[in-house]
Amino acid sequence: MKAGAKRVLLWGIAAMAVGAGAALCAGGVAIAVLAPQLPDVSELSDYRPKLPLRVYTADGVLIGEFGEERRELVPIAEMPKQLKDAVVAVEDARFYEHPGIDPKGLLRAVLANLRHGVHQGASTITQQVARNVYLSAERTLSRKMLEALLAFRLEQHLSKDQILEIYLNQIFLGHRAYGFASASERYFGKPLREITLAEAAMLAGLPKAPGTNDPVSNPRRARARQLYVLDRMVATGAISAAQAAEAKLEPLRLRDPSEPKRLHAEHAAETVRQLMVAQYGASTYTRGFKVFTSLVASEQAAAWQALRKGILDYERRQPWRGPERFVELPADPAGQAALDDAVDEALAEHPDSGDVLAAVVLQADAKEVVAVRGNGERVRIAGEGLRTAQAGLSPRSAPNLRVRRGAVIRVAKTPKGAWEITQPPEVEGAFVSLDPRDGAIRALVGGFDFGRNKFNHVTQAWRQPGSSFKPFIYSAALEKGFTPGTLVDDAPLFLDAATTGGSPWQPRNYDGRFEGPMSLRRALEQSKNMVTIRVLQSIGPRYAQDWIGRFGFERAKHPAYLPMALGAGSVTPMQMAAAYAVFANGGYRVSPALVTRITDHKGQVLVEAPPPVRDETTRAIPERNAFVVSSLLQSVVRHGTGFKAWQALQREDLHGKTGTTNDSIDTWFAGFASTRVGVAWIGYDTPRQLGVRGETGGSMSLPIWTGYMQAALQGVPVAPVPAPAGVVQVEGEWYYDDYAPGRGIASLGVDADAGAGAVPPAETLAGVPVSEMPTPEERSSILDLFR
Repeated sequence: MKAGAKRVLLWGIAAMAVGAGAALCAGGVAIAVLAPQLPDVSELSDYRPKLPLRVYTADGVLIGEFGEERRELVPIAEMPKQLKDAVVAVEDARFYEHPGIDPKGLLRAVLANLRHGVHQGASTITQQVARNVYLSAERTLSRKMLEALLAFRLEQHLSKDQILEIYLNQIFLGHRAYGFASASERYFGKPLREITLAEAAMLAGLPKAPGTNDPVSNPRRARARQLYVLDRMVATGAISAAQAAEAKLEPLRLRDPSEPKRLHAEHAAETVRQLMVAQYGASTYTRGFKVFTSLVASEQAAAWQALRKGILDYERRQPWRGPERFVELPADPAGQAALDDAVDEALAEHPDSGDVLAAVVLQADAKEVVAVRGNGERVRIAGEGLRTAQAGLSPRSAPNLRVRRGAVIRVAKTPKGAWEITQPPEVEGAFVSLDPRDGAIRALVGGFDFGRNKFNHVTQAWRQPGSSFKPFIYSAALEKGFTPGTLVDDAPLFLDAATTGGSPWQPRNYDGRFEGPMSLRRALEQSKNMVTIRVLQSIGPRYAQDWIGRFGFERAKHPAYLPMALGAGSVTPMQMAAAYAVFANGGYRVSPALVTRITDHKGQVLVEAPPPVRDETTRAIPERNAFVVSSLLQSVVRHGTGFKAWQALQREDLHGKTGTTNDSIDTWFAGFASTRVGVAWIGYDTPRQLGVRGETGGSMSLPIWTGYMQAALQGVPVAPVPAPAGVVQVEGEWYYDDYAPGRGIASLGVDADAGAGAVPPAETLAGVPVSEMPTPEERSSILDLFR
């Protein structure tokens, strides 16, 4: 630069410095003049930003966050010192010295603009707070003037720490994360208090350009910015050169965008959101409510994994339906960047589904498939991993089935760590577990993938329960004189339209066989349809319809006809769980409950659920009825269709019942142990047959139940149900004490010589109104069953 030009530039700089100083003096005058037009900043002394609704498990794991802005309010005293130092060093090194605007910073920005012809901002932290809270982001002279005036006013009303606290909680840092606490969770998956110096520097580099400096999508730019922040911290004396050098060598472990360790409870969180909106309206999303549920994180994870495994195991038995999409990939000479762009575009509409990951095939033949995921990872699938897609690996495969370059497929890790090709399931499922003692919901999985299907099958899917409904018919029968030892004929039946409520019906057993007279216990173990229909025929469908109402079922959804015996009505998995809880807890009705308490953003309790009441006002059935039915369900697990549950868990306190509807359209397993009731269901949203291979509740739904129970009962002592008053055991079988062999009608199933008419007087049947006792006509009907 020539000497004359240099002198002119120096004079210009001096003039700008004087002008900046004059601006400081004029600022006070401007504020006085414009004060009526400026917002009241004193309200920021009680800073209340928009805080999202957060939903947690009982043990404090976040499962849902709802609101336009993801933010967690952290007081300045709880902010890590290294983060505060990093932000001040890179954003406003003279923050604790200037009165709101920084003349030196302004001068430095002007010089940079003159020397390099680029735009360099000069906003202080105080100015950024003024802009973020009150102003738009437009770059106009009037907006900059208001920003400066507001900065002066903020400095008058707030301390430096208050201003910095607002900044650290308010600033946008990418991916809907507002404030550094939210950004720490978003990028590193950890609370802000746990970040290292290297991580603090990475986060401090975000405010300037959250998109450009995003460490997930732009790791190179983010790394460069991090190094710059560390150098600035050395320059300001916040850290030593040695500390900076050590931080620069620290490998950063960013949170995986696919969040493989994330706790999936989206359907439960959405249920909470709907409840909160119904109560608090739009303010639900801004007041920082924290809702704590009764879910247990480990049990929720086990339920989610068990349901997914059960559905994917079923998918492995289904025909290959072909890739989800075909795209044209650039030829190899086009370069890696072109290939990456093509893959990103192809997978944009096919997001990962938990551990079922989307990938684009790069090359394929009958022995090996190579595919690339959205994060650039290349996976190789061979051997058993190709089994599902075998029909698409032949050169003669139909075009829509062919696995070839450019095909969008799904891949997953096997238990042994190898890759396999799978396919997104069309079938759906549900699982719910609750504590039978108080109705607290411990796990709820409303479907395979909330992102794909937000319909909550636990609470919204009305399906036929099939044979899992039989225990409620047996429960009704116990109050009409039946016992587990009563013999009933397993023989063919033909029923006319008057008894079915529709067309004539010739029911059959699932296995197609008829075994003649058998006890009720064995009939339930083997899920014999003919026996259950005869029992319902004897006690009367209308009586049974009234009885099942005690368990919470809606009478209107279970018409009083004989098909009710086989679960032809409609239930939800949640209803089934609450109903089975009655057997598990000794006969009390429980109301499934998900929310335990609601707090504000400071943790002060706003609402807390009262403890449930369990007394005679909530009794649904006599205790002895619940005990005897439980003993029947225990036999189902030990000797019947639920035997695989016993094999898997080896516990004496397991009770359950399989359920399979006609043509295997719905499959169920409902059961309980000492502290948990669980219900698993699988079926198609548009009902259709699950398969021609005889898919049943035992093959499809029971493994889901056992997968969950293995985790839920770990460390829980075995607790057999103690026999209550009113029951006796005779030759290994349980009876009501007034219906024991030799005392009443049940003797017909044990000893035909005991006297067919020996029915006990009604008043001796504890807990059963006289009006519900067998009439002479009904007793005759029961006798007909043995002829």
